[in-house]
Amino acid sequence: MSATEATGARRKCLLENVRVFDGTGFTDCRSVVIDGGIIGNDPEGADEIIDGKGHFLIPGLIDAHVHLHHEGHLHALASYGVTTALDMAMWPANKMNGLRDKPGLPDIRSAGLPVTASGSIHSCMLPLPAEALLSGPEEAESFVQRRIDEGSDYIKLIADVPGPRQETLDAVSAAAHGKGKMVVAHASSFTPFNMALEAKADVITHAPRDKSVTEESAALMAQKKVISVPTLTMMQAVSARPPLSAALGMMVSKPSLFMAIARAKRNGQGQHTYENARDSVTVMYRAGVPILAGTDCHEEPNSFFEVKHGDSLHRELELLVEAGVSALDALRATTVLPAEHFQLNDRGSLQKEKEPTSFSFVKIPLRIFVRLVVSIECGVVGLSMEVLHS
Repeated sequence: MSATEATGARRKCLLENVRVFDGTGFTDCRSVVIDGGIIGNDPEGADEIIDGKGHFLIPGLIDAHVHLHHEGHLHALASYGVTTALDMAMWPANKMNGLRDKPGLPDIRSAGLPVTASGSIHSCMLPLPAEALLSGPEEAESFVQRRIDEGSDYIKLIADVPGPRQETLDAVSAAAHGKGKMVVAHASSFTPFNMALEAKADVITHAPRDKSVTEESAALMAQKKVISVPTLTMMQAVSARPPLSAALGMMVSKPSLFMAIARAKRNGQGQHTYENARDSVTVMYRAGVPILAGTDCHEEPNSFFEVKHGDSLHRELELLVEAGVSALDALRATTVLPAEHFQLNDRGSLQKEKEPTSFSFVKIPLRIFVRLVVSIECGVVGLSMEVLHS
């Protein structure tokens, strides 16, 4: 959400007596000037002065894994303080580009159409066009170029078994890197996770549920500077056993999807549990792998589970802390770290000359931030975390 949009074009707002998150922690009480479209440093001539009363001012939140289908999802994200949404699969291109640059709503980036293969879970679950179903590495270059021509900000691979072969994943990743694009790989079980790592993905989203990431793999990720977006909220949701009636309904209505899921479970390393995903985060975090907060929030008809846009990001931060991520790093995981790793240099922390997407004036439920800040600022009593608003 733009500060210019929130406070009015060319307006200057002075926030006094606020403790500011600067990307590394909270400052002592200070003043912040919102001067038109940037955070400025000259308080003279302010159109409005707000007393922050010692409250904490945090950047707008970044959800590093969302699925957007319509403008209503942007409104839902904004209502929970999300000012940047990194979409991980959207097509056709006119739908993707039609959700960009909506005044007063989150800024978005998107992968556009993802890569998978015929017979994979996603090919059975989603109405993917034929061009997403790659049959071999020879199709990689043209696929990547089409995504770039459509406006995709990064390239998304779906590593799965069954799914694209390793050589196809490798070729798509190499083609993307050759054209200066980051590669994000979906991998929610152990073997696909290591396939994504072998394919040199820059970001691996989800965490294995059949077997925890090993210390060796985590060390390699840290060495290669591979980023994790574990989506623990989604991993917890999909680990719950669906009702028997739902499973029987899938057998009748979508037998190909039912069989693909069954094959994937047979190809796994063990029982699919949330604890494996949680433990993967613990191992990766201890190894120094950057952990970003993403939810995989979605809205699919007849889905067995629900991960709501906006609210789920607060839950994600709670789960990261429970997995051993420090309170400060959990806050960094939804602000400065995704901004840094996705090269969004105008947001993520509250510093002079930052662009307006760096914070939000909306009110949001802050149960998680109360927890985070109390942990960071041990001994704080009577903490009020209401976000300032104009």
